[in-house]
Amino acid sequence: MSFDLPRNVILPVDAVDVRLDPSLHPFERDNQAAIAENWRREMEAKPALYDGTVVLLSALAYRDSRLVGRCHAVKYSTFMLWRKNRELSGAEHAYAHAVLVAGDNALVAIRMGSHTVNAGRVYFAAGSFEPIDFRDGLVDVDFNMIREVGEETGIDLAVAQRGQRYYALSTASGTVIFRRYQVAESADEIARRIGAFVAAETEPEIAEPVIIRHAADLPDGLMGHMKPLIEWHFAGEQA
Repeated sequence: MSFDLPRNVILPVDAVDVRLDPSLHPFERDNQAAIAENWRREMEAKPALYDGTVVLLSALAYRDSRLVGRCHAVKYSTFMLWRKNRELSGAEHAYAHAVLVAGDNALVAIRMGSHTVNAGRVYFAAGSFEPIDFRDGLVDVDFNMIREVGEETGIDLAVAQRGQRYYALSTASGTVIFRRYQVAESADEIARRIGAFVAAETEPEIAEPVIIRHAADLPDGLMGHMKPLIEWHFAGEQA
């Protein structure tokens, strides 16, 4: 199966069948010394980094409106080296975005904190899949979305209205699986709540909320994959 899916186009996704393989990812198995040396340098630059556990794909395909794939738990230090060796690594990254839609149809994204790897970058609150996001070996995309948004912003999406289906956008940097989550409050009220949450945190992951009110309202620091998602939303594509 390897990696077999259209790139740079938004795909409708009715189901995500990505399973966690308990074996070591070949990239981690074969690059132990390089991973350790790169991590040493990363920690010198950003001492707040934590070598937790995330997952990397070893296969992903798009079949009949389904994403089917295989992934492996790896150390974050492995992920950091992989970021610098994507093309020949035999690995890819997938992550999820809850597209947070306010009652006034504006989008609410976040800007990452200065101590993080993506310092200053703007995208929807999100994090890599972790082993906790899997149920009986199968990824629970919505659990990941709700967990990450709650941890970073304090907003509970468990009671929000979900879009009817997922969508995916696969690029050279990874595959984002996304879905609308609609809440009743205005964007300004959501941003106020997020700001209060961040102010109360000892070490917040994010610097601030970012409101996006129309397709041309693109903030500084916007991650490359975000522009197609923003245009998709404001074009009124079906949920």
